[in-house]
Amino acid sequence: MIKAVDAALIRTRGVCKAYRSEVETVWAARDVDFEARPGEFVCIYGASGSGKSTLLNLLAGLDLADTGEIQVGGVEVGAAGDKQRAELRLHTVGVVFQDHNLIQEFTAAENVSLPLEALGLPTAQARSEALRQLARVGLPGLEDRFPSQLSGGQRQRVGVARALTGQRAVLLADEPTGALDSAATQELFTLIRTLCDEGVLAVICSHDPRCRDYADTVYEVVDGRLESRS
Repeated sequence: MIKAVDAALIRTRGVCKAYRSEVETVWAARDVDFEARPGEFVCIYGASGSGKSTLLNLLAGLDLADTGEIQVGGVEVGAAGDKQRAELRLHTVGVVFQDHNLIQEFTAAENVSLPLEALGLPTAQARSEALRQLARVGLPGLEDRFPSQLSGGQRQRVGVARALTGQRAVLLADEPTGALDSAATQELFTLIRTLCDEGVLAVICSHDPRCRDYADTVYEVVDGRLESRS
């Protein structure tokens, strides 16, 4: 159940993105309209190649739409420059990828504290906040382990902790359970559900049908079109 009644944190209108070659046009996003609010767990599912990852990259400002409007946290993503989009990801939007993208030579705490130090926090303060975030995702006591010393599920939790540092309000995740076993998958979806209940807006792209069981709102991507399922 969605508890939040705040204004939409994400709003898209008529978003289109196509990849064209000499022989065909492939629509990764086609007339995409949707809104999402604080505390909402949004599941976007679909087959590989349907456009899920492209939509996530558009929301994060990692790619730009051909046409249409995307607003995230009050920022018009298409009109923002590279620096503004980077600041959006630093302050408002955290992204989690399937392979977690952790720095292997850094401990869990160091990986999580990186965005905080980028914001200008002193090292000691950044570490303190990193420890808080790691405890928040169920990893207290593992802060000084390196990624190679963590399970796949634990590494993804570190990725989630890093994505939420700096009080980011939006969590975007692209197939976060793709490399996890059944038990770790359930644990990660449960964690994201808990974070949403605390007020985080999560948009999760997944082909795993279990994602829908935890979500407030479910969409299916079919040839770039976003179709509501709940």
